[in-house]
Amino acid sequence: MNYLLLTNDVETHSIYYNTLRDETGYKVYKQAIPYLLDLYEKNNIKSTFFITGYIAQLYPGVVKMIADNGHEVACHGLTHEVEKAFDTLSLEDQISHLKEAKKILEDISNQEVISFRAPALRVNKDTPRALEEAGFKIDSSISPQRLDFFFSFGSIEKIKRLISPRKIYFTSNENLARRGNSKIIELPVSSFSLPFVGSLMRYNNLLFRILKSFLVIEAKYFGTAINYYMHPTEFIDEYSKEKMKVNRRSKSFLKYIFADIVRRKMKLKNLGAPAKLLYKQFILDINNNGFETVTIKEYCKIKGFL
Repeated sequence: MNYLLLTNDVETHSIYYNTLRDETGYKVYKQAIPYLLDLYEKNNIKSTFFITGYIAQLYPGVVKMIADNGHEVACHGLTHEVEKAFDTLSLEDQISHLKEAKKILEDISNQEVISFRAPALRVNKDTPRALEEAGFKIDSSISPQRLDFFFSFGSIEKIKRLISPRKIYFTSNENLARRGNSKIIELPVSSFSLPFVGSLMRYNNLLFRILKSFLVIEAKYFGTAINYYMHPTEFIDEYSKEKMKVNRRSKSFLKYIFADIVRRKMKLKNLGAPAKLLYKQFILDINNNGFETVTIKEYCKIKGFL
């Protein structure tokens, strides 16, 4: 059997405004999550939602809807603030953030939360131990063989992932991107040169479909799972006629150019209704290839890692 994991990173980050906004979180709550849940129900899909503790506290209904519809509630950290990314936090701070976020999500969902994905996929050498200490069992923050890391924050740490494994594995105690003897399971985000994500689907659908074809072949011949991720914010449109300056999230000029200005311009393409059409077509195409959709937790059980 071939497996597709449709994963969703739920947060208050606005693609249009390039900053965190409670108003964006409200649109995620009222528009994007109901749309996705309806789409998944119609296509008999079970999915994993990585949710920040912040949006869970702000709009608990987000978590309740996801849990009530039988999907996996997973952790996306306490906050999506750039200055509190996991690759900048100490071991103690990571443990504290993880425990707090886990408790928030479990209290609202009445589910045990054991899966984690770091905001912006940013982790460091302390993250494996922090995840164990906080009671997590699964991570999905490593995206192997990506060449677009300079467009995102934490790019120096992400260079190490060019040689990381492509199939599910137990991680090293000091590096989520290497096999080892820790108790943390890594389920890599699908990628090859480019990431298999919603932004690529919207920006250049031809490249997205070429990458999809490669990943389908790899899955069928080598037993890898296709682990796709997107953001519910891609399905809302916050366009405004008001001229605005791009929000700067780093003191580094190069990071500002690549991770804020260039990256934002690319991500603005086909937001809202066009993204919905592209996503529906993707789900139809992948189902026609004979893939079963399961949650992160379910896949780890199927493969005997849990």
